[in-house]
Order: sequence, then structure tokens, then C-alpha cells
Amino acid sequence: MKIFLDIGHPAHVHYFKNFIMEIKNEGHKVLITARNKDVTHNLLDHYSIQYVSRGEGKRGLIGKFFYLFKANYQLYKIAKIFKPNLFLSFASPYAAQVAFFLKKPHITFTDTENAKIGIMSFLPFSQIVLTPNAYKNHLGNKHIRFNGFMEQCYLHPKYFQPNNNFFTNLNLALNQKYVIIRLVSWNASHDIGQKGFELNFLIKLVKEIENYAPVFISSEGDIPVQLGKNKLNATANEIHSILFHATLFIGEGATMASECAILGTPAIYINTLTAGTLEEQEKNGLVYIFNSTEGVKEKAISIIKNKKIKTNQIQKRDKFIKKTIDVTKFMKWFILNYPESKKEMFENSEKQLLIE
Repeated sequence: MKIFLDIGHPAHVHYFKNFIMEIKNEGHKVLITARNKDVTHNLLDHYSIQYVSRGEGKRGLIGKFFYLFKANYQLYKIAKIFKPNLFLSFASPYAAQVAFFLKKPHITFTDTENAKIGIMSFLPFSQIVLTPNAYKNHLGNKHIRFNGFMEQCYLHPKYFQPNNNFFTNLNLALNQKYVIIRLVSWNASHDIGQKGFELNFLIKLVKEIENYAPVFISSEGDIPVQLGKNKLNATANEIHSILFHATLFIGEGATMASECAILGTPAIYINTLTAGTLEEQEKNGLVYIFNSTEGVKEKAISIIKNKKIKTNQIQKRDKFIKKTIDVTKFMKWFILNYPESKKEMFENSEKQLLIE
């Protein structure tokens, strides 16, 4: 089978990397186009995954609108030469629309209910939309749910083994406590009208936490100059080991919060936007959701001071994962057996539990 995969975010590299490697080893062909966002290209290079760049994209609704035509034209020319059997993505309007023009099926994953503009840009042009069971919206007769989370594609214990090589580089003693804070850029279409931490709050939060543990800040944009000394200096392929060993994660970004849930690291998610996936993880004691900064400092300190928190969190994580499927295995079965897999899932969604 020949599959055209479009990647628009660093997280998408992780979602699909094991799938790509497995099906390539079985003789299938995958052509990848990738936006140059953050560390997306660095990750693809790290995993030796070949790709074609579709540029950096644009900010703002007008910029995104014009970039849509540019990217579609580029992908259309590439696809005409490659002649794929189907297109695959995580919520890519470009893959969806080019597939529609070429009369090829587009299968997409998504888990972000708030991305209303994004959903409108790919849903009409897609044959199937796959989401976690926890996804709160209903996307019509194209919608298939699976019993798992996208982060399990790469952080399930079957696929991920953390290392501790980074401790020395961060000037930490082995197994020393530390806290990760994540700031986002707020440039996505579903972020319009939203804003991040107030600077004064962030400075006070860092200062208070540093009484108990070092604080490292990871950011999609520039870190405030007042907190430059806290910048996390690490490579893209180290971040999940860093999150795994962290005592606590505090952040505005849903992806890293959910990653921590699957890793067994306590996560405080602060955002007026939430998601069904995070709410499900909160029900299972894996994430703490705050829609404002009130009470965050107190919660953070109580977690840091709890000597059994990591052990308890890993136990909760293991219990949680046992209730779900191997999402990479499901992805592979569904894509390689399409369209028969579509029919089987609509007739009996429990088929996903029987995949070998």
C-alpha cells in the first residue's frame, strides 16, 4: 500500500513514528510532508524518517487562509507523482482537501474538540475521523471511536523506555526532584481569544516552587527575560524522559499534560480550554485541571512535598492503561485493512479489542 501522510506538529511525529516504521518494514510505502513547526523536522531527522517540507505555515486567520492554497498546491503536485492509495493525517486540512481533489480516501485522527475551524476544514473532505472514546463531540456518520489516547502511540510502556542521561546536563543529581513548566504560543486557530499565564503570576510561581525543587521552563515562544535562567535546554528527543522523571508538570499545553498522564507524572493543566481526553484522565487521578491560576501554587507544593506521589501516580497510570488498547496496533490494522476495517468497526466497535 502507498500512504500519503501529512504532519503539522511535533506531536504528530510521535503519533505516527512507530506506525511508519512497522509498515515500512513490511514493504509498504509512506510519503511524508511536514510543516516546519518548532522541532518537527528535528524529530523526523532524529528518527531517520524522510520527508518533504511544506514550509513554516502562517499565523492569524488571513495568513492561514492563504497558506492553505499554497500548501494544497504543493501537496497536490507531490501526490500526483506518488499516486497514493490513501491519505492519512492528524486533522490536516491539506491532506483532506488534496485527497478530495484526487478522489482518494482521507483517514484522519483528532482529539481536540475546541478546534472548530480546523474541524470544518477537514471533516467535509474526509472519509473517516478516528477519535478517542473520551472525545466529547459527535462528528456524524464518518466518526469512529477507539478505546485509547493518541499519546499511547509512543508513550505506552511497550514503546517507550525512559533514560536518565540528561540529569548531568541539567546540573541535577541523579533522581533529584525538579518541576517542568510549559508555555504555549497561542497561535493555533482554536487558541484565538485565549491567553497564557500572567507574567507576575509566573514569576511568583517559579520563585515559590524553587524553595522545594529546581524549575525548568519549556516554551513554544520566547521565555520572559526575568526567567531566562530557568529555560530548559534539552534536545527534542530527550523531552519525554525529562517529563517521566519530573516530580511535577505545570502547563498551558494539553499535549504535554496528557503525555504526563500516560507517563505517570503528576500534571497540573491550567487553561480555560479543556478536552474530553484530559477530563477522562482527571477522573482517573492522572491530571489536575484548573481553569484559572487560583489554587495552583498550593496544589503544586502539596504534590512536591508528597514523598509517595510518583509511586502512586505510576500505579494509577498502569491501571488506566490496562483498560485501553494498543493504539498503534489499532492504527496499523485499520489503515492497512481499509475499507473493510471501516465496515467492521461500524458493525462492531469491539473488534478493536480483538486485534492481534
